[in-house]
Amino acid sequence: MNAPATGPVATEMLNRLDSALSPTLVELHDDSEQHRGHGGYNPAGESHFSLRITSPAFAGKSRVERQRMVYAALGELMVERVHALSIKASAPGE
Repeated sequence: MNAPATGPVATEMLNRLDSALSPTLVELHDDSEQHRGHGGYNPAGESHFSLRITSPAFAGKSRVERQRMVYAALGELMVERVHALSIKASAPGE
């Protein structure tokens, strides 16, 4: 089972998403423990996440464009710290 993300990496992710996308809903879960023994697993945690986010910025954008917007908002965290991120992005009303 995944847990709400509350560590320092998750906090930075939430801050960046809020700043870049002004979401009306954001749910970030740390799924790292489910990946113990798999590639990219970090014993310190905060390596695998799932994200559900709703933002007006996503209106009229494709799924791929929305994912790119999330990756752009997270910047180097996606290269240096986060191994995997599952994204469910929507515009309000979808």
